[in-house]
Amino acid sequence: MPELTRRSVLAGSAAAGLTLLASRGVASAAPRRVPTTREEHRVVVVGSGFGGGVTALRFAQAGIPVLVLERGKRWVAGPGLDTFPSFRTGLDERIAWKNSLAAPLAGPLNSVHALLGLIGPGGNPLGLPSPLAGPHLGLLERVAGNGMDIMCAAGVGGGSLAYQGMSLQPTRPLFEATMPAGLDYDELDRVHYPRVAQMLRLATAPDSIVETPNYTTPRTFARRTQAAGYAVEKVPMPLDWSYAQRELDGEMPPSMSNGDCGFGVNNGGKNSVDVTYLAQAEATGRVTVAAQHEVTDVVRLGDGRWQLLVDRLALDGTVLEHKVVTTTALVMAAGTAGTVRLLMRAQQRGGIPDLPDGLGEGWGSNGDRICVWLGPGEELTMPQGGPVVYCSKEWDDPATANTIIQASIPPLPQVPVTMVVGYGISEGRGRFRWDHLRDDAVLDWSPFADARLATRIRTRMAEITGPGALVLDTTTPAPSTWHPLGGAAMGSVCDLEGRVAGQRGLYVLDGALIPGNTAACNPSLTIAAVVERATDRLLATDAGTVF
Repeated sequence: MPELTRRSVLAGSAAAGLTLLASRGVASAAPRRVPTTREEHRVVVVGSGFGGGVTALRFAQAGIPVLVLERGKRWVAGPGLDTFPSFRTGLDERIAWKNSLAAPLAGPLNSVHALLGLIGPGGNPLGLPSPLAGPHLGLLERVAGNGMDIMCAAGVGGGSLAYQGMSLQPTRPLFEATMPAGLDYDELDRVHYPRVAQMLRLATAPDSIVETPNYTTPRTFARRTQAAGYAVEKVPMPLDWSYAQRELDGEMPPSMSNGDCGFGVNNGGKNSVDVTYLAQAEATGRVTVAAQHEVTDVVRLGDGRWQLLVDRLALDGTVLEHKVVTTTALVMAAGTAGTVRLLMRAQQRGGIPDLPDGLGEGWGSNGDRICVWLGPGEELTMPQGGPVVYCSKEWDDPATANTIIQASIPPLPQVPVTMVVGYGISEGRGRFRWDHLRDDAVLDWSPFADARLATRIRTRMAEITGPGALVLDTTTPAPSTWHPLGGAAMGSVCDLEGRVAGQRGLYVLDGALIPGNTAACNPSLTIAAVVERATDRLLATDAGTVF
């Protein structure tokens, strides 16, 4: 297409998007007028999780100003605070992002019920408080798909707010079985994995804590795992375990030590991205984190710059302001679901019509199996200290490599129940496609995609929990994952540094960049290490030329 015509098409797309934005504001809030403002920035990062946090800090340290757009709010934790929803103070609208949990809570037993601990007789969820419904800017979003739902977090810090925190590094054979050949494991092992570990201040649970009555259930998991003939080890966690000790000593309300931390650690003992990477980034004076700013559309302008349409939101979901943000460099770090859906929307609406053909493909669940362990007679006691203490790795063969962990659940009556979670290497992949009826990109996933891995994980779980136990795999009746990966992966959409092919100044630096699996490990550590490596190279090559 000739340049002039191409520019005309793109300009028309941008104008149409602004017209739609303005009309939507008038229609949804009439007679209130929603103001529209314009901003220009050198670098804009969409999303504030591991990818966005790493990028913001490293760019700022190199002297580059960065605007971070985060759709969710700030969640400020600390001793005695009640920031995150918890069982101690009651479940409320803080749980759900814009009512997205209503459907899974009304459906069959699934990972949302397991996380909430709302399991009644026969596996039916107990009654839920009505404040869960509504357009609030809560913590968790369910992104509905065909065959698989994605669970993701909203807030400054992204997924690090709600993840349990297991931070495992794969071995070289597992890494090389799942990652592109150009990624040098030796370099990541020597430089970038340790850098992330230092930033997150990873530590395992001290024996003095694990030996307390609150941590009976983790000890039961370790004992039964060893009895089944499997090795067990402590998991590095981004936690200050002294907070758990202070809880046990009665110095602050319980959060970690009683498992009431599935929606975030209220006492402030978690080293999430907001209090590590982003706090250091903001301290440079070069980073602005704009919370409650939701990006709705992306357009490439005729001059090669990038334009974002952004809604500034109130906590109840009301649009307070429309913003048109223009930038030279755009880093997509909105998480797999957020990044892929925004890019596919831009492709469908003509904002970025020539994105790579592989966009939306190569998506994987990291092999997640989220299960409930009912163990009559076992020492699965309440309260359950957590979030996670032990894991069991079966990593000798990359073809069947998997990890199983026990995760605490919130305080319940004395019922012998806990969670066991497995994940591992799987070649199963899904893809996003554009659904014109929903006007959104929707994930398609086969129920048999991870079948071989699922069989191995279930076999190991059965051996660990023993013949008298019942293990309910919530992933089968209501498939969901907390570890979505791919959709804009290295090798098909992006290069190893996250540059989107054919799109100067457009980068993907989050879980969407990872090709579907992180080698029998939780994704967070590897995502952060890959982005640490990418930003090193981008600052050496693109800074000063592209942006």
